[in-house]
Amino acid sequence: MDYVNLGKTGLKVSRLCLGCMTYGSSKWREWVLNEEESRPFFKRAIEAGINFFDTANVYSDGVSEEVTGRALRDFGKRDELVVATKVFNQMRPDPNGKGLSRKAIMTEIDQSLRRLGTDYVDLYQIHRWDYSTPIEETMEALHDVVKAGKARYIGGSSMFAWQFAQSLHVSEKNGWTKFVSMQNHYNLIYREEEREMNPLCRSQGIGLIPWSPLARGFLAGNRNKAGGQTSRANTDQYAKDMYYQDDDFAIADRVTQVAKARSLPNMQIALAWVLSGPGISAPIIGASKMPHLEDALAALSVKLSEDEIKQLEELYKPHPILGHS
Repeated sequence: MDYVNLGKTGLKVSRLCLGCMTYGSSKWREWVLNEEESRPFFKRAIEAGINFFDTANVYSDGVSEEVTGRALRDFGKRDELVVATKVFNQMRPDPNGKGLSRKAIMTEIDQSLRRLGTDYVDLYQIHRWDYSTPIEETMEALHDVVKAGKARYIGGSSMFAWQFAQSLHVSEKNGWTKFVSMQNHYNLIYREEEREMNPLCRSQGIGLIPWSPLARGFLAGNRNKAGGQTSRANTDQYAKDMYYQDDDFAIADRVTQVAKARSLPNMQIALAWVLSGPGISAPIIGASKMPHLEDALAALSVKLSEDEIKQLEELYKPHPILGHS
């Protein structure tokens, strides 16, 4: 396993981050693995050298954090692991049960730490932009979370580049802790982040940890207009809303062509493309079957040629903004 600095920080993270949305409770989403089914993935990831794990308070309504925390305690050593979680989404039905107000952030960091069974998280991220809360209030609250020792670093997730720039400016102006990472939506099918967000992050030394680098499995090449071969393919409406256009299928077919020429699975080619991107620290991978995790690990050794990259990229057409909500 290779390790890189997360942006311009001194924090070393593995080149892959294991996304833990897949692990928690099938009551939340049909395709989510329950705890006993999940544990082999944490064990294998740590054995392979992955030290970076990402979850969120909303995943499985908090159960993902509980499952993640127990597995990491059983299979790893806390000080050797980089644990990330996120805050924003609805966790309680009351008016302050979601968002990025000071009240919400201070409540939710304590709840996340309790579920994870740890005194701190290494990376605390805002899951989405809160249009109802001044960014000054959010950034000061996050700064106080860091100063209280409850988080080592803070990061953002999908938003517009102007919003991220505003966040950085507000923090710098007030001497508050600044975002060090951006977890944005980025893959061969959705490359709109190349226009503004990715260049902004590279210029500011922000680490890129893209989510859905395989387009929620779409780039595996086993989807059709009706769905696919897995439970997630057939029940993940979010993926269908984002990835089922004719142009998307054309790109998936091109991945298949490149993969066949290399005698490799589609997933390795698609992930190798993301890994080759400038400024990419660690794509966040999901795995509900062990071969998914093994393919992701194998992708670290796949080096694409300039011609292969051109083949993979040339069919892309602009998309509407996807993943900000």
